[in-house]
Amino acid sequence: MTKQSASYSNPVLPGFYPDPSIARARDDFYLVCSSFEYFPGVPIFHSRDLIHWEQIGHVLDRTSQLDLAGRKSSDGIYAPTLRYQDGTFFMITTDVRGIGNFYVTATDPAGPWSDPILVPYGGIDPSLFFDDDGKVYVTAQQGVDYNSHVIQYEIDIATGKALSEPVVIWRGDGGPWTEGPHLYKINGMYYIMTASGGTAKDHREIIGRSSSPYGPFELYGQPILTHRSIEHPIQYLGHADLVEDGNGDWWAVFLGVRLVDSGYSVLGRETFLAPVTWNEAGWPMIDNNEGTVNLNMSVSGVPEQDLAASPMPEMEGYLGPKGIAGARVLGSKDDFESDELGLAWTFLRSPMEGSWSLAERAGWLALHGQAAGLSDLGRTTFVGRRQQHVQAAYSTCLQFSPQDGEEAGLCARRDEHAHYEIALKRVNGRNVVTALLTIRGETHAAGEVQVDGNQIWLKIEADVTAYTLFYSLGGQNWSRLAIGPARALSPEDFVNKMCFTGVVIGLYASGNGKPSSGPAYFDWFETEIG
Repeated sequence: MTKQSASYSNPVLPGFYPDPSIARARDDFYLVCSSFEYFPGVPIFHSRDLIHWEQIGHVLDRTSQLDLAGRKSSDGIYAPTLRYQDGTFFMITTDVRGIGNFYVTATDPAGPWSDPILVPYGGIDPSLFFDDDGKVYVTAQQGVDYNSHVIQYEIDIATGKALSEPVVIWRGDGGPWTEGPHLYKINGMYYIMTASGGTAKDHREIIGRSSSPYGPFELYGQPILTHRSIEHPIQYLGHADLVEDGNGDWWAVFLGVRLVDSGYSVLGRETFLAPVTWNEAGWPMIDNNEGTVNLNMSVSGVPEQDLAASPMPEMEGYLGPKGIAGARVLGSKDDFESDELGLAWTFLRSPMEGSWSLAERAGWLALHGQAAGLSDLGRTTFVGRRQQHVQAAYSTCLQFSPQDGEEAGLCARRDEHAHYEIALKRVNGRNVVTALLTIRGETHAAGEVQVDGNQIWLKIEADVTAYTLFYSLGGQNWSRLAIGPARALSPEDFVNKMCFTGVVIGLYASGNGKPSSGPAYFDWFETEIG
């Protein structure tokens, strides 16, 4: 594997792609992220140079692996860890409020992956470590807040059965939420690395080392990654994973948040990349309040990629590395001409069988509304894409013949307590375009206009401060119907339950208490950046 210098833009995965974990298989890198209440679960990406990332699938793409029916937002799949050993890929994670801790395996990272193999101990954030002597350990978070700590035990990797009792090996640096543990063996020493401080302003990555996988671990006296003490456009850094690139150089992927001036981000936690240096005492360093993790990075020694073998990702608004392929910011339009939805699309929870189709009407996405709406925990018909840029516009053309109470349209969703939608609805025997704003669990109609016919164009424009909802009768001239504050859709605006997701923009249909009588047809979905 050869090296080259490069400039690139952080985050390398923009939008709601938190808790990254990375593995190298020969000259290829693979990365997974948390997916929480969205299905399929655990998006997986491929790269040859650590900078360009192309989504190649989802690890959990069938209900025998993951059933999210009835799951609250910010439950579901937490903090996966990806590892590669002797020709097999392993992904271990937690299904919160579901089956708990488990792992799946595959020989092809694009799938198919196995059904879950359960492991018996741990709270959240389990990780796998394969030692040189053939032993395999599960390292996992246990406890809450200041009582968070890390346990570890040996398993039979074929069955998930514990071969030893769990032992507490790490209590962090005294801060709350010691979590996201990873164990590594580097130059004969065992390193335990975890997040600390909670995934907000005090977030940090800490590390310890020992001559034994069970410790005791010497704590390095400072975080190896944080921006908690400096003014910087990237905050909340932590929950990192390390990888060696085959040239002897080390890199870290980790989450961070691009806060706007008033201290929030609708995009949620995103995936960042930075080089790792080693100090004279043998500790890995990333960025301890130095500001070296930036939006624009210039690095040396990245693995040199074959551009012909590594196509640019099919990602909305992807920011390409300036030094390799030229900077570019792209919008996208999905005409629904394919037999399958693109990999960037994600469903809210596990979709009801028959609730969507690309074959029902050629060139259109058909959505069949269920009884549940966007504020409910039932089987809601919603499919969307992560918002990846603060300033963007999303639009669609809808054909729908609703009965009274039925609606379908375009939605900006954080969770069931915070979402904005503009929709075609039947009210008292007439068709109306309605704008609905749900803020902190309270929904109000912010605008409504009667329309003739069953075809409507809908658009949501996002900027730093607001989401603006538009409609058009012909797709040319747009009329503004409502405006909602952006902060109300940010994870920072939660009330009772912390929110771990960013905004997803999508298409939906609902019968509002009963299944819809007929489908809503969407001709296309377009994203414009800036």
